[in-house]
Amino acid sequence: MAAQSALNAPPGWRTLEARGPQPYLRVMMDQAAKPGLDGVIAAAKQAPGRGLPPVHLWSPAHCGDIDIVIRKDGQWFHEGGLIGREALVRLFSTVLRKDPDGFHLVTPVEKLKITVEDAPFIATRVDRVGDALVFQTNVGDEVEAGPENGLRVEIDPVTGEPRPYLHVRRGLEALIARPVFYELVEMAQERQTPDGPVLGVPSNGAWFPVGPAGDHLS
Repeated sequence: MAAQSALNAPPGWRTLEARGPQPYLRVMMDQAAKPGLDGVIAAAKQAPGRGLPPVHLWSPAHCGDIDIVIRKDGQWFHEGGLIGREALVRLFSTVLRKDPDGFHLVTPVEKLKITVEDAPFIATRVDRVGDALVFQTNVGDEVEAGPENGLRVEIDPVTGEPRPYLHVRRGLEALIARPVFYELVEMAQERQTPDGPVLGVPSNGAWFPVGPAGDHLS
């Protein structure tokens, strides 16, 4: 099956991977004429470098489901097996789209629904660069928090712990890893609001609350 061929690659691919990313990606491109995951790979490679394919402009007629799960920790699984190739996960992430009926991998001819347990990405790093908070995600995105890419914090109804999120693009969010959230809390400043004093962080002219003033994370 095409879906299996993309993930269970022949032994020769290991040699190509050892030579660097370009030969590896050329082999993936050789599969572009096939449907399913190989078609997804081909669509992702239409964009140069870390550019993003215009998935918001694609309206494929064919829709289906594929057994891919993005787990809460950001790892991608296909048919129960971990997709261990970082380059492949990054390619898939560039053609991920959130629609009203869920998350899909999208090409010009197909829309394949997948399962996302929480947020599709994880924010693994934050840096203060001038007036901006710049985040890195586990799939290689660099995102500046601001009016277009906001931060929000939910409280887990079971554990009572904060679950912070960063908007990445077009409704796709990254769960902010706990160590990164700790850094945000350390940067936070107190501000008076109608609900009382709140800790928050500024970025690109916007201000984002991260928790009550005096609150301590365990």
